[in-house]
Amino acid sequence: MEIKTAFILGAGLGMRLRPLTVNCPKPLLQVGGRPIITYAMDHLISVGIGRFIVNTHHCAWVYNKTFPAGQWRGIPITFRHEPVLLETAGGIKNIEDLLVEDKAIVVYNGDIITNLPLEKLIAAHAAAGAEVTLALRSRGPLLNVSLNEKGEICDIRGLIGHPGVMRCLFAGIYIVERRFLERLQAGRVESVVPVFARMIRRMPGSVAGVLIDEGLWYDIGSIGEYERLNESPPVWES
Repeated sequence: MEIKTAFILGAGLGMRLRPLTVNCPKPLLQVGGRPIITYAMDHLISVGIGRFIVNTHHCAWVYNKTFPAGQWRGIPITFRHEPVLLETAGGIKNIEDLLVEDKAIVVYNGDIITNLPLEKLIAAHAAAGAEVTLALRSRGPLLNVSLNEKGEICDIRGLIGHPGVMRCLFAGIYIVERRFLERLQAGRVESVVPVFARMIRRMPGSVAGVLIDEGLWYDIGSIGEYERLNESPPVWES
C-alpha cells in the first residue's frame, strides 16, 4: 500500500508547555537543536511520504519563519490555517479539498517524537481493510484504548463502556481512508475521538488498531519532560 500524503497536526495551543509556547507553536519548540515537528517529518519521509500538510492556528507566522521555502528536505509543505481552532476531526475535514488524489493519508500528532516502525502501521491498515487504523502501544502514560478478546478495538477513552481485556496507549499516529472524511462536518469543532467511538459502537472493525511496541515514543506533555528530552535528545537515524 502506497501513501504519499501526511497530515501533521500543528495547530494546538500547547497549554501544557506554557510559558514556552506563548509565542511559539509547541511542534516548533527545539529538541536537540531542531523543531519537534521535523522528527515527525523525517519519520514519515522514511516510509515514502512525499507531501506534508500542516494545520496552523496559534502563532502561525512562526511556521513560515521556520520553513521559509515551504519544504523540509525537499518535501513540500502545505500550511492550512485555522482562524478558529477546529480540533482533530475538524482539522482533517478542513483539508479535504487538498486530498483529491489521495486514497488514504497518515495523520500524525506534531508534538510527539518516535521511531516506531511505521511500515507495520501501513501494512496493518492494508490488511484490515478498515476506514481507520490506529498505532497502539501496550505501555505508556495513558492507556485509553481497549481491546477485546480478538484484539479488536472495543472502546476509546471509556466512551462506549466496554473495558475489554487489554488497555493500550494511542500513539497519536493513524491512517484514515479518504472516505472517512464523509463522516465529518465542515467547520465543526470536534475531536476524532468521539467520531471513532461512534464508529466502533455502530460498525465493529471500522476502526482497527495495531500494537507496535518497537522503538521509542515520547509525548512532550510537561516542561519537565521537555527539559529531560533536551538533556538527552533522540539520535536515531530516520
